[in-house]
Amino acid sequence: MARAATTSDVFNAIAEPQRRDILALLRSGERPVTELARELGMTQPGASKHLRVLREVGLVRDRREGKQRLYGLDARGLRPVHEWTGGFERFWNESFDRLDTYVQDLKQTRQEE
Repeated sequence: MARAATTSDVFNAIAEPQRRDILALLRSGERPVTELARELGMTQPGASKHLRVLREVGLVRDRREGKQRLYGLDARGLRPVHEWTGGFERFWNESFDRLDTYVQDLKQTRQEE
């Protein structure tokens, strides 16, 4: 099966660490590309390229304000990722339950000594 194009698949889009860094910065609010590039130590064209990919998969929206374009997070696009990772919640809950049982048993053993 052919791999989905980066620009059409949210999983491929967020596989790039710098795109995840951009999303993390946008959690605090809208920012122009120049500010994102400066904070992440990348070129403005590089940041623009990543923003285009994020916009195409629905993770980022943009709007004009004066002479600049502001980019903002659209977290609704992360729903497929949330739904996929949610399938592992039972695994982690069971693991934490086993760890809790182990810790409680260990505490009881130490109290009995």
